[in-house]
Amino acid sequence: MKKFEKLITWVENIKEKNKSSASSLYILRENRVILEYYNGNHSNSVEAAPITYSSQFNVASARKSYLGLVIAYALHEGKIKCLDDYAVDYFDGIDEKLLGKTTIRHLVTHSHGLHEREDGTIFREFEPGRSWAYRGINVSMMTWLVNRLFNKSFTELLNERVFLPLDMKETAWHTKENDALVKEITNSNIEGSYKLGRFNDGTESNLHTTAREFAQWGNLHLNKGLINGKQIVPQEVIEIATQIQSPIYKNNKLPKNGLFWYVQGAPAVYSELGERVPKGSYQILGITGPTLLVIPEYNVVVVKMYNKRYNYGGDNYLYYLREFSNLVADTFR
Repeated sequence: MKKFEKLITWVENIKEKNKSSASSLYILRENRVILEYYNGNHSNSVEAAPITYSSQFNVASARKSYLGLVIAYALHEGKIKCLDDYAVDYFDGIDEKLLGKTTIRHLVTHSHGLHEREDGTIFREFEPGRSWAYRGINVSMMTWLVNRLFNKSFTELLNERVFLPLDMKETAWHTKENDALVKEITNSNIEGSYKLGRFNDGTESNLHTTAREFAQWGNLHLNKGLINGKQIVPQEVIEIATQIQSPIYKNNKLPKNGLFWYVQGAPAVYSELGERVPKGSYQILGITGPTLLVIPEYNVVVVKMYNKRYNYGGDNYLYYLREFSNLVADTFR
C-alpha cells in the first residue's frame, strides 16, 4: 500500500474537496489486481450503504468508450466503409448543408463543430476538423447510427460479444433502482438520487458498473481483445478504437482522440492526459468522476470512481485530471 499512498491521498483529497460521498481506486498490472481501495457510502445520507467491490457507479460520459468499440466493429465489418466517409451518406434527417464536409472521423473525435440548442435545433460552431469541442450531439448521432447498422441496440451487441463471454454481470444500462447502485450527488446539501434512464439501449447516460468491471473493460483493450487465451474481440477492432484518429490540427494544444478515448500522442496543453504519461496511453472519463486510464507501456489499468457531479477539482479540473494521470505514470515509471 505504501507505493500507492500518493494516489490514494490524491483521490481522497478530491473526494473531500468536491464532497463526493464515495471513492474507489482499482489497479490492474499484468492482468493482476495490485490495488483495490473503497471508501465512503452510496449516498450522502446517514442510512446509505458503504462502498464495496460490488457497488455500481454511474460512469456518465465514460460510456462513450463502449459505443466506440461498437463503432470500431462497424468499421471492421464494413458497415461503415471508412472513417473519412461523409456524414451525409449516413444521416438522412440532418440538413446536408449543415453537415457539409463533416466525416465520421470528425464525429468520433469531437472535431465535428456541431452543437444543439435546448429546442433541438442543430447549428455549427466551427468548420469540421478545424478545432475541438466536447458536445453531446455526436454521441447521439453515432448511437443512432450503429443501432441502425446492426439492427439492434449497441448494448445488446456488447452483451452478446463482450459481456457474456467475459462473464461481466455488473455492467448495465439501468432503468430500475437496486441496492447495488451508487446514487449521484449534484448538490452536497441534498441527498443524492439514482441516475436511471427510460431505456437500456445506450441512448441515455444510465450505464453503471463496478470499479472491477470498469478495470476489466480497460484490460480487454490493453490486451487487444485477448483474455485468458481467447480472442474475445478482434485485435483490429481494439486498435481502431484506441489509436489516434483525430484530424491534423493547426493548434497543437488540442487533445487527440481515438474513437472517443483520449489518446496520448505528443503531450498537448488541453489534453486530459498529463505530459508525463507515455505515448500510446488512453483514457476515458465521466462528469461524475469515473476515470479509466490504460498505460500499455507499463501494462497498467487504473480506475478511480466518484459519485459527485463535476468531481474534478472545481475550476482547476483540467489540472487535476492531468496531474492524476501524471502521478499514475510516476508510480509505475
